Amino acid sequence: MAIGAMIHTFTVQLADVDRGVYDELSLRVARHPSETDAFMMTRVLAYCLEYEEGIAFSEGISATDEPAVLVRDLTGRLTAWIEVGAPDAARLHHGSKLADRTVVYTHRDPAKVMAPWAGKRIHRSETIALRSFDPGFVDAAVSALERRSTMTLSITEGQLYLELNGVNLSSALHTRQLDPS
Repeated sequence: MAIGAMIHTFTVQLADVDRGVYDELSLRVARHPSETDAFMMTRVLAYCLEYEEGIAFSEGISATDEPAVLVRDLTGRLTAWIEVGAPDAARLHHGSKLADRTVVYTHRDPAKVMAPWAGKRIHRSETIALRSFDPGFVDAAVSALERRSTMTLSITEGQLYLELNGVNLSSALHTRQLDPS
């Protein structure tokens, strides 16, 4: 954990009908001083939306060779490289070579996130998904954020329903595939 990091705890009731995943999660999330609340909230949402056995948060910004969230199988092999924000093309290329699956979650405008990747060499770019939320969704979630948060996240037919500390929000989960280079 980074010095000066603020710890947030989340008690999550997860009901992902689309994937058949139902679980109760208890998450301790360290927010580094240079990390925005929107980035941290997107990291938590990415963790929940990708939840499976072997998922973990990386060491954060101090782990430059790992994504924000990763999944390892029982042998320790990296199976999913899950980025948050707006990683550069070289980072996606690297992650796509290491893991079976690569996905990016962003709280920013997806067109602006994808623009710098155009024409760049990204390994298996056609298999990489960029996932985003409706404009204002993450900002509204951040406004309901507390150091100790209780949240219920339901996903059905690509629609997210989030109850965070008594505030109800919803958003479509938008998915774009990268164009092959």
